[in-house]
Amino acid sequence: MRRLTILAAATLVLAACTPGTKEKPIADPGADVSGTVEFWHFFTDREAEAIDAVVADFQAAHPKIKVVVKSGQDDSKMTQAIGGGQGPDVGLSYSTDIVGQFCASGAWLDLSRYIARDKVSMDAFPQTVKQYTEYKGKRCSMPVLADAYGLYYNKKLFAEAGIAGPPKTLEEFAEDAKKLTKRGPDGSIQTAGFLPLFGFYENTPSHLGPMVGAQWLKGDGSSAIGTDPGWPQLLKWQKELVDWFGYDKLETFRASLGDEYSDANAFQKGQIAMAIDGEYRIAFAKDQAPDLQFGVAPMPASTADRYGAGYVTGNVIGISRSAKNPEAAWELIRYLTTDTKAIVKLSNSLKNIPSTKDALASPDLKTDAEFKTFVDIFNHPKTTTTPPSSAGPAYQETFQTFCDTWQSGGSTDLNAGLTGVDKQVDSLLRLGG
Repeated sequence: MRRLTILAAATLVLAACTPGTKEKPIADPGADVSGTVEFWHFFTDREAEAIDAVVADFQAAHPKIKVVVKSGQDDSKMTQAIGGGQGPDVGLSYSTDIVGQFCASGAWLDLSRYIARDKVSMDAFPQTVKQYTEYKGKRCSMPVLADAYGLYYNKKLFAEAGIAGPPKTLEEFAEDAKKLTKRGPDGSIQTAGFLPLFGFYENTPSHLGPMVGAQWLKGDGSSAIGTDPGWPQLLKWQKELVDWFGYDKLETFRASLGDEYSDANAFQKGQIAMAIDGEYRIAFAKDQAPDLQFGVAPMPASTADRYGAGYVTGNVIGISRSAKNPEAAWELIRYLTTDTKAIVKLSNSLKNIPSTKDALASPDLKTDAEFKTFVDIFNHPKTTTTPPSSAGPAYQETFQTFCDTWQSGGSTDLNAGLTGVDKQVDSLLRLGG
């Protein structure tokens, strides 16, 4: 599947550079819009039902437009479909990481003409949201809610271990993880205070990097992974914790755990006491594990000024280059991304953070104590996101591959390894993926 994705991405880039490709004219302001729109998104089950409810509201307000919804469509499927000229009119991606690739390749149309024609003010969106929906001045996407990442902790297990509250520093994080861990007579892990392996659930370099303020790219667009002091600090901290548990014991324990988005989620089952996750976990936990006593807090940080910050990403939506009805597609996008009632309704259902200032301030937004913690993380001045790239998420995947080798002990020279990652990432960025 990975090879197919790369081939499809290459098709997109080549197609975008084909001579003679011109933008189609758009309708005049106030034109009557009608027809069918095919809308692909990645949500399933309870979350897909939330999307259906808001789409139904859109169709009630736009009776001349019919929306055909296809759920469970990930970025790989959408990339291949667009590359083959069979993409949807509207595509919703789960990650901002695809924006640079889709903008650079032309897979998603530039929306600036529609935005200007309909006088949509981008000042309605927080700065971070505006940043991750464009690439090099080209806005080929709009935001549909946002995700902020923080720390979930099991209150019952904390009380049993005599821990008063969530850790705020990396040192406290490691100490608490050890105190909360329970082992069998043979040393096997029965309950993990924290499962530090990269690749487990939401444990990725992008999500953990803000704990140390690590940077991905320099100002000139080249890789900063090999020179930024945050990455070796994070990786040394993580490897020390992995070694305390025992890498093989962690892998054996991980293999016994359930799927992240099922009711067998390890945090929800009490098998791990702390987890890094997004605000959406609140809804999953309350739905799938109603008896779970949990709390939420910002991620621990290496310095006091970083505590309270975290990682932000979001769902992004765009018009496919192969769209058959781009005008109706834009109507749907404008509704989902600028209509305050629609945004608040979707936020309340999915427990995702609203992506407009008006929706964040709406009295109809349900902000319980847990959710407000993530809104505060979202608004923190040191909260960061991953920068858009013409290579899409490839630079992060390259670093993740090294992190997998590092945590298993396959690489022992950290500085040399990070320098090697720099070279690989710079090559990817020059080639656009």
